[in-house]
Amino acid sequence: MRELLIEKQVITAEEVRAAVETLDSRTAAGGAKVVAHAWCDPEYRQRLLNDGPAACRELGIDIGPTRLIVVENTQAVHNVIVCTLCSCYPRMLLGLPPDWYKAREYRSRVVREPRSVLREFGTELPDNVAVRVHDSTADMRYLVLPLRPAGSENLGENRLAELVTRDCMIGVTRPVMLP
Repeated sequence: MRELLIEKQVITAEEVRAAVETLDSRTAAGGAKVVAHAWCDPEYRQRLLNDGPAACRELGIDIGPTRLIVVENTQAVHNVIVCTLCSCYPRMLLGLPPDWYKAREYRSRVVREPRSVLREFGTELPDNVAVRVHDSTADMRYLVLPLRPAGSENLGENRLAELVTRDCMIGVTRPVMLP
C-alpha cells in the first residue's frame, strides 16, 4: 500500500517517514497534561467528559478525527480500557501501546475477570466499587480520567501531571503520591 501510494504520488516517502517518526515520538505526557488540568479546573473537567476531542484541542492537543470518550473514575466506579479485537488505543494522548495491552491474554481476560487482572497490576478495589470495562473500536477510543490521589490538593498542574501514568489512563493502575 505504501509503495503504491508513493508510486501514484499521493504521498512521498518523506511524508511517510515523518508520520511514523511523529507517531513513535508520542508519549503519555499529553494525556497526563489533560488529566492534571481536569483535576485543577472543574469546568474543564466537565468539558473533557462531554467532548474529549474539543477539550484536548483547548490544550493544543489535536487527536484528529478519532472519537474520544473520557470516562471518570470515582469512589464508586473504576473504569478500565481494552480493545478486544486488536489494540485500538489513544496513541495521540498515550503514545505507543504497551505490549501487554495488545496481548490476547489481556484482551480476553480483562473482560471476563477484570478484578483479577487489576490485582495483577497491583490495583486492589473494594467489593463496593463497580468495575466497568470499555471496549475501544477502530473509530472510537477511551481515556480514563483517574481519581485524583489523596494528599495532592496543594500540588500544581505540572507536579500533578508527574503522578499520571499511561497505565492509570488505561485504568489498570491508580495514580499515587510520590515521595
